[in-house]
Amino acid sequence: MRKEKLRILQVIPDLKKGGAERLALDICNELSKRDAEVALVNFREDNEYAFLSSGIRIRREVIPAKFVPSLTGKPVSDLESYKKFVEQFKPDIIHSHLFEAEMVTRQILSPHVLYVTHLHDNMPQFRKFSFETLFSKKLLSNYFEKRLMLSQYRKCNNKFIAISRHTADYFRQSLPKSLQNITVLNNAIDVKRFQKNDSIKKLSAPYRLVTIGSLVDKKNQIFLVDVMKKLKEAGINIHLDILGDGPNRKKIQLRIDDCGMNENIAMRGSVDSVEDFLERAHIYVHAAIYEPFGLVLLEAMAAGLPCVALDGKGNRDIAENGKNGFLVETPDPQIFASRIAGLLKDEKLYHEMAEYSKLFAKKFSIEEYVDRLLLFYESNAAHKS
Repeated sequence: MRKEKLRILQVIPDLKKGGAERLALDICNELSKRDAEVALVNFREDNEYAFLSSGIRIRREVIPAKFVPSLTGKPVSDLESYKKFVEQFKPDIIHSHLFEAEMVTRQILSPHVLYVTHLHDNMPQFRKFSFETLFSKKLLSNYFEKRLMLSQYRKCNNKFIAISRHTADYFRQSLPKSLQNITVLNNAIDVKRFQKNDSIKKLSAPYRLVTIGSLVDKKNQIFLVDVMKKLKEAGINIHLDILGDGPNRKKIQLRIDDCGMNENIAMRGSVDSVEDFLERAHIYVHAAIYEPFGLVLLEAMAAGLPCVALDGKGNRDIAENGKNGFLVETPDPQIFASRIAGLLKDEKLYHEMAEYSKLFAKKFSIEEYVDRLLLFYESNAAHKS
């Protein structure tokens, strides 16, 4: 049994809004309550989670480290400050999030450190080599970076945590057998933040929907405008709040204008207190065409909302059809709208789903998650030493 506290270093490029950043912060916040010394390293000052990180009881360092390999010349490298910090902090564990953090943290390896890679999505750099790779500079660059990382992973006997079975399967197909030490640890949330009360809201018009996510192509919010149009045409008094910002904002707004849905859809921009919108809503909707896991779905369930979502592959781990919502396989606005309408017309089913959603979300509490994470750390760190 260890006599000293585990020294854990979490590394993520910055704290811009995203599921990986949220989870890394939640992990740090919860670890700070445990018998561990925790530090968080970012490469940039960006922090869109000030409302979560302002009270964080760990050491946070912004170190402008970088490592960018080159196919033709010398890599772009700035690792000295990061190296000094690691030497000073003396971590037992270096837990990295997102590919940029992988590149930096695996260039300087310490023999007694446990290196953990958090697989938040199907990183394109790890895509299998194909004939197409030979004719694409980007794919060739990705493949070069993959070979470099595989070499470093072998040197440190790297361990991997995947956020969903779908992501784990992707890496089992992409990594050599010697490196397929992958543990699936589904994402978690601060359940208490979203479960403000135990009551289930009354199902009455106007019915309120909400969706949360960056306004980018893969999140596919524009699909929901067409869904809302179908619901309005069916005579349903409906409203949708779109939370998030990004490059597709103008395109989505144009579709809202073209469909005459301005009274029914509000684009709220980036919002800190998403729980306030979840508390007012009746159903959570999610149209991502690819979703590594679906942290926002769990948050909505914790708030007592049934979820209607497109099948994004990774969200299969948390969507139980007919129990906490519906996973729609076909990206057809009419089918998606019919699932929402069916829920709104069946108050008994709605309340059953709402109750089950709250119970289901409790299984993904950050407290239990960190319990499992610490067991993972302890067992692998003990083996490492």
